[in-house]
Amino acid sequence: MKEIVIISGKGGTGKTSISASFAYLSGKDVVVADCDVDAADLHLLLQPDFAKSEEFYSGEIAVIDQDECIKCGKCADVCRFDAIPVINDQYIVQPLACEGCGYCARICPTDAITNESQNVGKWYISTTKVGSMMVHARLGIGADNSGKLVAKVKNEAKQIAAENNKGFVIVDGSPGVGCPVVSSLSGANFVVLVTEPTVSGLHDLRRVYELVKKFHIKAGCIINKSDLNRQVSGEIEEFLKTENIVHIASLPYDETFTRAMTIGQTIVEYQEGELKEMLTESWNRIKQIVTKSIMN
Repeated sequence: MKEIVIISGKGGTGKTSISASFAYLSGKDVVVADCDVDAADLHLLLQPDFAKSEEFYSGEIAVIDQDECIKCGKCADVCRFDAIPVINDQYIVQPLACEGCGYCARICPTDAITNESQNVGKWYISTTKVGSMMVHARLGIGADNSGKLVAKVKNEAKQIAAENNKGFVIVDGSPGVGCPVVSSLSGANFVVLVTEPTVSGLHDLRRVYELVKKFHIKAGCIINKSDLNRQVSGEIEEFLKTENIVHIASLPYDETFTRAMTIGQTIVEYQEGELKEMLTESWNRIKQIVTKSIMN
């Protein structure tokens, strides 16, 4: 089983559309993991059935027992996050501000404060419209610990793939270089970087590849909307050569990407044509690279 992670240095590059296209082309031979848990939208294109769901708990939050509280104010005095204001003459913990450090509980003279596990979202195991298994999640509004939720999604996807003898796990990672991306990259066999020919696109491509290099993972790149700025596309291609990143494809700008998304379809199922052919060739090339690297 080979794990392929698809990420981008910035949002809006077409990463999820490309991930969904690869998943659609692979049919039942893959397990899909949507690790962009902060803004999950792969389900819009793959239409999973949400067959199994489970709450996800991570981190802790302070809770004050008002019957035991003597309103001494010590908890509010030591809270570095100003998470315990006085509301209606009661000390109340604000969930979005509390970091769950537990200091307030330790100094409470009446043991009125306890730390409780925090529900930060849900994760799901589904079957997609093409019959593949998909593990995905939804992080709660304002919730933290997205990196841990990403790890949960990935581990479940890998376990399902191993149990069902699936050839690949396709991971749609988060944009940027934060904790969710780090969690997405852990254990990957190959990384696909999706970028666009803009100044910010090139800058963020360089930045995210610095992160990939720290994991010593072989990488390839797809330049989406490559014909919108041929000068910057050329600069991206030079960067790929310098860093020995595989240039997988340069996709032209095409409004059918958007039209397909608006009706909940991937571009490879929406129409026959150049884009479908290029994405099919890209996926076949990625599989060849990953299979060859595993054999070596």
